[in-house]
Amino acid sequence: MLKSSLRRIELLAPVRDLEHGKAAVLCGADALYVGAPRFGARAAVGVEEAQIAELCRFAHRYRVRVYVAMNTVLYEQELAEAERMVHRLWQVGADALIVQDLAFLRMDLPPIELHASTQMFNADLARTAFWAGAGFSRVILERALTLEEIERIARGTEAEIEAFIHGAICVGYSGRCYMSRTMSARSGNRGDCSQSCRLPYNLLDEQFRPLMRDKHLLSVRDLNLSGHLEAMIDAGVTSFKIEGRLKDMNYVRNVVGWYRRELDEIIARRNDLQRASVGESMLEFAPDPAKSFSRGATTYYLDGRVPDVSSFDTPKSMGERLGRVVRVGRDRVELDTLQELASGDGICFRGADGVLIGTHVNRCEGKWVYPNRMEGLRPGVWLYRNYDHRFVSAVSRSRFKRIIPLSGSVKVESETVRLRLSDGTVSAEAALTGSFEPARQEKQAEETLRTQLARMGESIYRLDTLEVLSSPMRFVPASVLSSLRREAIAALDRAREEAYVRRTRKPEDRNLPFPVETLSGAENVTNSLAERFYREHGVRTIEPGYDLREDLRDRTVMRMRYCLRRELGWCLKEKPSYRGRLYLEHGGYLYELHFDCARCGMELIYRGRRDRGGK
Repeated sequence: MLKSSLRRIELLAPVRDLEHGKAAVLCGADALYVGAPRFGARAAVGVEEAQIAELCRFAHRYRVRVYVAMNTVLYEQELAEAERMVHRLWQVGADALIVQDLAFLRMDLPPIELHASTQMFNADLARTAFWAGAGFSRVILERALTLEEIERIARGTEAEIEAFIHGAICVGYSGRCYMSRTMSARSGNRGDCSQSCRLPYNLLDEQFRPLMRDKHLLSVRDLNLSGHLEAMIDAGVTSFKIEGRLKDMNYVRNVVGWYRRELDEIIARRNDLQRASVGESMLEFAPDPAKSFSRGATTYYLDGRVPDVSSFDTPKSMGERLGRVVRVGRDRVELDTLQELASGDGICFRGADGVLIGTHVNRCEGKWVYPNRMEGLRPGVWLYRNYDHRFVSAVSRSRFKRIIPLSGSVKVESETVRLRLSDGTVSAEAALTGSFEPARQEKQAEETLRTQLARMGESIYRLDTLEVLSSPMRFVPASVLSSLRREAIAALDRAREEAYVRRTRKPEDRNLPFPVETLSGAENVTNSLAERFYREHGVRTIEPGYDLREDLRDRTVMRMRYCLRRELGWCLKEKPSYRGRLYLEHGGYLYELHFDCARCGMELIYRGRRDRGGK
């Protein structure tokens, strides 16, 4: 039984469609986040309302909550449609709404709980405390925060704290990146990010001479905080979020299964924590996040500012490092370590120009690997496995089940048999009438009774304990016991469904002042309702949002904690050999780098097209 005095720890999983959502639930997720049909920050994976309804019904049986992301900024002509959509999502069972646009707080909405998206740049206590007072029950933190900053925010706000623990990282502060808009009409704040930060760039000096060519200078590694979960719990994090609504099914199964195991181990040895949902997940494979898509693991800035968080050579998945090539034959290479590779494994390495080259394994004999293609392989290169055929096959073939343990009691009288089932919180019972004579063989009769009632079949339950109340022991036919069991399970299903309660939205303190009185276009106010919200909370000056502008020349289009100078070893505080201005260029698009040494951060200012009259 869950005790309300314990802290509820939630594992939050990504959902791209109904099937991915069911897989995440079965593998141990406590909550799911799914994109609405429109207005989600991943427009390519919006989910239809009928699927969200079915997902809610499936998830709620395990007390798994479903959060719907409508976390883009809205244009004026979209406000009415967005409002109607929220009403429909509430009707189909959604537990909470993840939003970026403050227009939602000035709509006529149902009492759905609101979560402040990471797109709202939740990086300091002043903002997060304001969101908590403005009606948000949860704040989703910026990825680039340190553990100390997370703890300061958690201790100072009444809202629940949600933090990312795994997956891709936005190098820019969430909701403050407009780089896509400089290269195309696509906008990350409108659910259509073009991933411009993953592109190759030339690094130019102040005379526009190249210092580096065709390097992925803004592409950072992927987050993996599995070794820091307990520290984050102690810092005040409630919900642990996995990124990946665009990832495949095996990623969801593997990564959710991994973090379920890691969190369960922490919860099991502490007396102040509990899981946020119910049910035991049973996997037929051993999860390993190194086997799923990864650009290389980083803890980013959780432990403070550290170097080597980027991956200059490629934005693609490198996978597991196998070993270094020591000898090259006609159709094979020898590694410096013994490996167990299988036919069909995907391997990759960096070519002489640094570009990632991939191929497949035909076979492996000890240290000798027989690739499908030999081009580019040479002594000294590191070989990586980015596709483990046997592991992927094992995950794909595995059956998944999540079981809720029950306790029960059965009472047999001369004309009635009654079964009561309980999941520890909710109970239900069923009774059948008949003529039940004293058993001639009491032990056999009781064994039959226990065996028949324990057969839960395809239900989500497992009967762990059964108290038998019958004096004397009476004989009940197996067919009667089967009917009794089915009726009791159906009654428990109904009782548990009726007992599920959605939380509702917190009230808004209308007298609470916003932390600042002036909003720049970077705050992205794009409609009248959002403007009204800010003005009612004391904001005096509001520049139109950048997503309303066609030209962002000379505007700061990305702010970040990531610093390219620090990553290159050119920190201005450490007497670098070059101290002049720096620029990034891709396809003629030019960005000047500004370095905020006081805060140890970086900004990108868009300077236009060099081939079209720009700088």
